[in-house]
Amino acid sequence: MTTAQVPVLEARGLSRQFGHVRALNDADFEVFPGEVTALIGDNGAGKSTLVKALSGNLAVDSGVVRFDGAVVDMASPSAASALGIETVYQDLALAPHLDPVQNMYLGREIRRGGLAGALGFMRTREMQAQSRRAFDELGATVRSLASPVGEMSGGQRQAIAIARAVHWASRVVFLDEPTAALGVRQTKNVLETIRRVRDKGIAVVFISHSMPHVIEVSDRIQVLRLGTRVANIRTADTSMEELVGLMTGAVTKEGRL
Repeated sequence: MTTAQVPVLEARGLSRQFGHVRALNDADFEVFPGEVTALIGDNGAGKSTLVKALSGNLAVDSGVVRFDGAVVDMASPSAASALGIETVYQDLALAPHLDPVQNMYLGREIRRGGLAGALGFMRTREMQAQSRRAFDELGATVRSLASPVGEMSGGQRQAIAIARAVHWASRVVFLDEPTAALGVRQTKNVLETIRRVRDKGIAVVFISHSMPHVIEVSDRIQVLRLGTRVANIRTADTSMEELVGLMTGAVTKEGRL
C-alpha cells in the first residue's frame, strides 16, 4: 500500500440536489495510487452520484475536485479519460453484438495510415494483439476474441469490461458492484483482478454491498450516509459490525482515520 501523502483524486465539499432530494451533502472523498478504496453505503447514500461526479458524468452544485493536488473541472467523461480515469458501471456498457477487441477499442479504434485510414480501415492485428496482452496481464479468461460478447458468460463480460477500463486508465479505475450476480469462481477472479490493477500502481475505487468482499480486497474504506462521508477507515482497523453500524447510523465516528 502506498505511503503517498497527495491523493491522485480528491473531492472536497461536493453537494448535489435533485429537486428536494440532497444526493450529496458536503461530501469529501480521496483515493491514493496503488490502493483499493472501498466506497460503501446503504441504498440512497449517494455512492452513484459521487462516482458520476468524479467520472465526469454529472455536474455538482458546489465543491472542488482536485487531481494530483490541482483543481480540475470534471466536465465530461472525456475530461476524466484524459486524466487517466475510467469507470466500469454495473451494466458494463459493452456492445453485445461486438467481439472483445471491438469492445476494447470502441470509439478508440486504431486506424491505418493514409487513404486506408481515411476510408475507415483499421489496424486489426495490432488491436487484437494489444487486447490479448491486456487480458493476459489481468489473468482474464476470454474464450474467443472473435465471438460476440453477448454470447459469453457474466464473468467473461465482467473481465472484458474491467480489462478495457484498465487498458485506458493510467491513474484511477471506478468499479461499480463488479461482483454482483457472479458465481464463486467468477467472483474470486474479479477480486484477484482488482489486486492486480492495484499492484500496477493504479488507484481502484471498489463500490460494493458485499461486506466480505470489501474487507477481503480493500486497503481503505470510506462510508457514505445520507450524502455525507461519515468515516474514512483503514480496513485493518475496522470490522464488519462497525461498518454496518456506520452505514445505518448506529455508530458515529465521523472522519475517523
